[in-house]
Amino acid sequence: MNYNAIDLNWHEINTVFLDMDGTLLDLHFDNHFWLEHLPVRLAAQRGATPDEVRTYLHQRYTEMEGTLEWYCLDYWQNHLGTDLVALKHEVADRIQIRAHVERFLESLHKRGKRVVLLTNAHQKSVGMKFGYVALEQYFDHIITSHSLGLPKEHPDFWQKLSEVEVYDPAHSLFIDDNLHVLRAAQAHGVKYLLAIHQPDSQQPPKDTQEFTAVECYTQLMSGIE
Repeated sequence: MNYNAIDLNWHEINTVFLDMDGTLLDLHFDNHFWLEHLPVRLAAQRGATPDEVRTYLHQRYTEMEGTLEWYCLDYWQNHLGTDLVALKHEVADRIQIRAHVERFLESLHKRGKRVVLLTNAHQKSVGMKFGYVALEQYFDHIITSHSLGLPKEHPDFWQKLSEVEVYDPAHSLFIDDNLHVLRAAQAHGVKYLLAIHQPDSQQPPKDTQEFTAVECYTQLMSGIE
């Protein structure tokens, strides 16, 4: 399938910030784990029905959404009283790299771009996933929002980021599947912003509103290969 090229001024871009889940990796693993697998396993542990657990979890997810705790594996492990990392390993075959991601990352390095993973995922989740997919070696810096104490949605996130990663917003590209996160980056002056057309391969494409969306990473190869 041919996709329309996304025109970027690569001569202006020095740093490429990349989200992980839904951006480099298929979001299907996370959605399946939190919405399907976890309710079933918790129900078996507690003598409840999966629907009862699913209803409870949905309420808690909604209350916590957008906070650092929402993304925190330690928080949910303590709250639910179960080993979430062990449960994630049970469905790890669903952890998949999006098409042409590795080729894209290799191209960035050949062009001398600084490549930074910028994720809300907890450190334990990042480490667990990198045990199954060989992406870690492509990054010059791996930064989780937990290490900064703010989620990427927070208005002060990018200022906090500058304390651990030197970058120029006018010469940076950021790709993320979360529109709230992209808007926070936009408010801070990050010049080049791209969303993801279909973060979960098993779900319909999403409306990325004011942001240009990546359907396939081959769209970004023009000008860097």
